[in-house]
Amino acid sequence: MTSTRIEGSEGHVPSNPVVLSAAEILPGMPDYSVERTLLASGAREVAGVDEAGRGPLAGPVTAAAVVLDASALPSGINDSKKLAPKARVRLLEEIKASAKVSVAHASVEEIDRLNILRASLLAMERAVAGLRGTPCHVLVDGKVVPGCLGCEATALVKGDAWSLSIAAASIMAKVTRDRIMEDLAREYPGYGWERNAGYPTKAHREALADLGVTPHHRRSFKTVRELL
Repeated sequence: MTSTRIEGSEGHVPSNPVVLSAAEILPGMPDYSVERTLLASGAREVAGVDEAGRGPLAGPVTAAAVVLDASALPSGINDSKKLAPKARVRLLEEIKASAKVSVAHASVEEIDRLNILRASLLAMERAVAGLRGTPCHVLVDGKVVPGCLGCEATALVKGDAWSLSIAAASIMAKVTRDRIMEDLAREYPGYGWERNAGYPTKAHREALADLGVTPHHRRSFKTVRELL
């Protein structure tokens, strides 16, 4: 199977990352089966990593790393995009109470300097580094494994639909980033960030044209760059 590898922020590449596709995993709600297999193979801790905010025109990209407690798995964890806002907030609190969690970001300046993919990977690296102790294995949502995780890793396409740990990370990342954008919306009213979280909705694009570009907009993105 062909793996996608990319240099990390310090110029390293992971050794033999594995890339699995959704077709190779049994369908259904995310569960803990991939994690249990790794734990049964000798891994002491398995972390799930996901990011939120690759598509928006404004704000940071946010990543979360989560090591779930197999004896205290919160009920109802799912891909954050499939959950209602109130359910995401409830699950965030339950995940924080029972799991090891780390949330990290890559700034707008880093996004513009590195590009959004590399900035997303950098945020993931920071999230894993922020955990108490390095996990034995990291399950990464997507096709690309960050280069500086310090442990073995598996890239899982649509991982938030298959792995409970990745789905938990997706909830942590999304709720955290949404709150950041809500705070920024009070500082920069008119762009609707409290509703669109910086994504390029029609209202956001119209506000950009009317109000101009803020320091929190990603100047490397075409929609923003054309207004400079």
